[in-house]
Amino acid sequence: MRILFAALISIPLIVNVANAQEANASDILFLKIQELEGELASLRSELESQGYLIEKLLSEDSIQINDNNKESAKIASDENIFRFEGINDSKSIDEVYDLAIAALNEKDFAAAKQSFKYLAENFNDKEKIPLSLFWLGEISLLESNLEESQNFFQRLASDHPGHWRSPLAHKKIGDILMMSGELGAAKIKYQFVVQSFPGNTASSLALQLLENME
Repeated sequence: MRILFAALISIPLIVNVANAQEANASDILFLKIQELEGELASLRSELESQGYLIEKLLSEDSIQINDNNKESAKIASDENIFRFEGINDSKSIDEVYDLAIAALNEKDFAAAKQSFKYLAENFNDKEKIPLSLFWLGEISLLESNLEESQNFFQRLASDHPGHWRSPLAHKKIGDILMMSGELGAAKIKYQFVVQSFPGNTASSLALQLLENME
């Protein structure tokens, strides 16, 4: 009889414990959902920021390319047409580059990356190849692939040091080093940009970052 009585008394306790466990599980799930929502908001903000930067850089590239076209207007048209050599393809470097830029404008980063990589890996051109490497670095950065992005920017800076995007490529390498937690290396890179490219926009940006690091 006592055993039965004890069993009857313990039933509410068991139910209360089960309810408490369910409540704790619900609280934990709610907190996890809040945490995920916070991470998604952060990623969305980063993507919007990178998208704005890409649009701004595209505008700058368009202005620079137009200036280059004006300077080369006196050159014969046959010398301005770049055709693939050794590959059975009728499209010119200019045409493929334009396709890549169009894909970039449409935020089709996969298609843009494929076209830019095709140009960078197969051809030589003093303007289009450095720009292709620059955009490859930007797209990889947008994809949070820091190592790949740094490799593209480094290749631009090393292989095309005289190109007008080279200073910004050096500054971008500094940004990646900072994102990777290598603050000392980032500071050295920013100092290099300030000393090597005075008056350049990249130098002004690097100087601002250096001041913030102090």
